[in-house]
Amino acid sequence: MQDRDLLEAVAARKDRAAFAELCRRYSSRFVNYFRVRSAKPEDVEELVQEVMLTVWMKAESYDPRVAAVSTWMFTIARNKAIDRFRKFARPEVEDNDPAYLPGSALAPDAAISLQRQVDDLRDAIAVLPADQAGVIRASYFEGRSMPEIAEQSHIPVGTVKSRMRLAMEALRRRLRSEEDERAS
Repeated sequence: MQDRDLLEAVAARKDRAAFAELCRRYSSRFVNYFRVRSAKPEDVEELVQEVMLTVWMKAESYDPRVAAVSTWMFTIARNKAIDRFRKFARPEVEDNDPAYLPGSALAPDAAISLQRQVDDLRDAIAVLPADQAGVIRASYFEGRSMPEIAEQSHIPVGTVKSRMRLAMEALRRRLRSEEDERAS
């Protein structure tokens, strides 16, 4: 029986004998494939099992017009290897890593200065035209992209960009003049 027939039997009837034959034919190939790609020895067997489980679960998605069975299965293997690498390539975080410990509170004068800047910005946004203030709030406070703002507002992206540019210019002018007033 050819690989394609076996995979089709798995897809159509969840044929265990056909699946067992695919496992027999491909397991050792996958072991070699993962070893050559520097998979940790303790991960190789688990990766092979993940590939074969995916073959079992996704057999009906195989399209013989797109690729040979072996190509399809090795694509699954490649993706599993990449997923494993990404999962374990993240650095270990130590509990006492200074980068993750809370910083000290701001000095009182810095806290007052920061609060003043926040108040100035809030006041500056409040006097903007509503359409400009809306795009500023949506972008900076709600984290939406310009295309998202355009879609939700039912306006072209170019209009969002224009409103954003006008709003930023107005905010810069107003905040700069407030700084100049304080300095004098």
